[in-house]
Amino acid sequence: MSPKSGENAPCRFPKTARLGTAADFRRVFARPVRSTDDYFTVQALSGHAGRARLGLAIAKRHVRRAVDRNRLKRIAREVFRHEQMRLAGIDFVVSARAPAATAQRQILAESLRQHFERLHGRIDRTDPQARRGARTSQPR
Repeated sequence: MSPKSGENAPCRFPKTARLGTAADFRRVFARPVRSTDDYFTVQALSGHAGRARLGLAIAKRHVRRAVDRNRLKRIAREVFRHEQMRLAGIDFVVSARAPAATAQRQILAESLRQHFERLHGRIDRTDPQARRGARTSQPR
């Protein structure tokens, strides 16, 4: 059995599941639906038909150490890989906030799961208003 097949195949993170260009990020940043908590701000927008896509914007000004930024990216990719089948058709951009650098992995993973679930519920891919990125925000 090849590494690309088998029971874990749906949980891969191929290039087609990533926001790859600056234009992709600009489109999400232009009219996002947002979800924010102490650890992350996740922005989403109804994307192209097909699969969910993830972009990571972990800023050095919020998370100073590279090892911490890389850890947050790994956690975000892992959570997204497991949730992506339920999130089809939505583009997400994950940004970290300063407290995320020192938080435990389980807390961060649960935070991201809640963001993805919350945003998935807010974006109705058949609603033209959602496609334009109606703004909503979760209180902190």
